[in-house]
Amino acid sequence: MSTPFATIETVESLIKLDVEQLLLPVLIQLVVIIAAARTFGALARRVGQPSVVGEIVAGLLLGPSLLGWLYPEIFASLFRPTLGEVPQPLADAVLPKIFTVIAQFGLIFLLFLVGLEFEFEHVRSHGRAAVLISIAGIAVPFALGAGLAQLVHPHLEPHPKAGPVSLLGLTLFLGIALSITAIPVLGRIMMELHITRTRLGAITITAAAVDDAIGWILLASVAAVVKTNFDPLETLRMAGLTVGFALIMWFVVRPVLVRYFAFSLRENRGRLSATGLAVLLVCVLLASVATNLIGIFAVFGAFLLGAVLSDQAELRHAAHAKLLDIVTSFFVPVFFTYTGLRTDVTALHGTAMWIICGAVTIAAMAGKLAGCGLAARLSGFSWKESGIIGAMMNARGLMALIAINLGYELGVVPRSLFCVLVIMALVTTILTTPLLLWLRKGTEIEEPIARSGFLGANFTAVTTEDAEKTQSAVG
Repeated sequence: MSTPFATIETVESLIKLDVEQLLLPVLIQLVVIIAAARTFGALARRVGQPSVVGEIVAGLLLGPSLLGWLYPEIFASLFRPTLGEVPQPLADAVLPKIFTVIAQFGLIFLLFLVGLEFEFEHVRSHGRAAVLISIAGIAVPFALGAGLAQLVHPHLEPHPKAGPVSLLGLTLFLGIALSITAIPVLGRIMMELHITRTRLGAITITAAAVDDAIGWILLASVAAVVKTNFDPLETLRMAGLTVGFALIMWFVVRPVLVRYFAFSLRENRGRLSATGLAVLLVCVLLASVATNLIGIFAVFGAFLLGAVLSDQAELRHAAHAKLLDIVTSFFVPVFFTYTGLRTDVTALHGTAMWIICGAVTIAAMAGKLAGCGLAARLSGFSWKESGIIGAMMNARGLMALIAINLGYELGVVPRSLFCVLVIMALVTTILTTPLLLWLRKGTEIEEPIARSGFLGANFTAVTTEDAEKTQSAVG
């Protein structure tokens, strides 16, 4: 009889919770998260890394991995505060959900902006290459991950909730974790380096989009296998709905929006009016709703909407003027930093697990660099260009962490392996920019990177002679 009364009391405590009591810890956490993200993002830039790497590290340092380990009281007061009379376990669950929603909004708007930077002219001439690269980028890392699972399985502890880890589930999830390319992280790196609209950038982001779309469909299928509910017809249904949605976006939605925004921007001298911005936001959210209902995650709807409008240069500039600063300075740092906050790398201990960590990281890098690089070379790119494509596809970031979290929830990824995969995702992301900078010389990405200011004031000016040499080499 106590359980119903406890449940009623819990619900009543939430109903009685004053909005100011809920707002205060959210505001405090936002202040800490945004300040830390900007600080570490700036530090990352100073050492030649994109801001996103600093934001992920900020989350790891603020979370249980460091602050919660060294100063648990301070960590609890900041990120596990009390909420009036709400039971603490419930309070600990409510606040992360609020920040997860904020972070997802950031991801949706970031993917829309990345989609707007899409360059279909390059894709039309290299679409086959993008598909080949994406397939290789899934098949090779998946095979390596599946093979490693056989060696890793005997060294894993039981899952805290599900008990002994299923070898089949581990094999499938480890393969997927190594296969996914992080479009948000890759898009953020490409935007900071100003290489999104280059030929290599367009082909890679296309390959990454196909890679992730296939990866998420595989992830849904694998989740069904683990739950013993595998249904091939459901997978085919998702694939068919995704293709149908893409066709509707291109042939129905795109013509209407092109006409509307052409008229609106002409009437407002190239700027988005309040009504125009509202229409754009509604479209982004509706596209996200559609792919959410299909089951391939909301962010892909936003990305696809941006992609079908990417040839509208005036709209792209107007949307950037309205959205870019708030997305990159508020929403996206919350996404990266708060995800790091939820990761506890102190759970990784013992020589065997560190050896496993090294093996998983090396396999992840080899799978993408060799798989995607060789596929690019077979598609006609030079060895250096193939290396650049492989390096960009190697960025996993937090999209891989989403898959890892799902594996943990389903009981096939225990805490120690969870930490291994977090380290793998961070290391592969950190290495992306140094590899690009190392390979950039003599390729089409050299000039835009120099003009981006990423390399500092001494490198912002590229001589006409260098630019002409680069263009002639590419062309």
